Amino acid sequence: MDEPPTDTRAEEYAARLEALEGARWKRWLGVQAPYRWNLRRLDLGFTLDVGCGVGRNLAHIDGGGVGVDHNPHSVAIARGRGFEAYPEEEFWGSSHAAPEAFDALLFSHVLEHMPSSEASALVGKYLRLLRGSGKVVLITPQEAGHRGDPSHVDFTDFETLHRILADHRLRPERSFSFPFPRIVGRIFPFNEFVVVGRKSS
Repeated sequence: MDEPPTDTRAEEYAARLEALEGARWKRWLGVQAPYRWNLRRLDLGFTLDVGCGVGRNLAHIDGGGVGVDHNPHSVAIARGRGFEAYPEEEFWGSSHAAPEAFDALLFSHVLEHMPSSEASALVGKYLRLLRGSGKVVLITPQEAGHRGDPSHVDFTDFETLHRILADHRLRPERSFSFPFPRIVGRIFPFNEFVVVGRKSS
């Protein structure tokens, strides 16, 4: 079996995301339903999905947001699916790159692809686009999921995510393991750390 690509900017990486998401058995079983429900219950409002990939979470929030990604091939796939998404450089020239344009910022399965210091800097880069009292949602894989992708860099657990919130004076609001209790994350690759912070108004 071929090794998964490690360059998250590569066309091969985007193609792998598309293939994984489009697997017929996943559609039949509706494996994304719990994750879709989880995002929707967070009541995010108009959301900037940073590291949107091929648009999975944009679909989960019914297109109620905008995506940005450093992989132009992923962006092209997301756009082909009908979502509004931009390569990073293009995004900053768009009308969306305006102060307080978004109700929420979503960083889902993004921060673990870089050293934690860079992850914190990435969150900080987009904070000015968040309205006063807006939400920041950080989602990362637990142990089994982290081991399963060679493009992952730092294991980004609750402690690390709370440190990122503290770096930017974001108030922690919720922290939970999803969809199963924390211990399951050692063997189940799709268990996630979810941390929600709020900007001080």
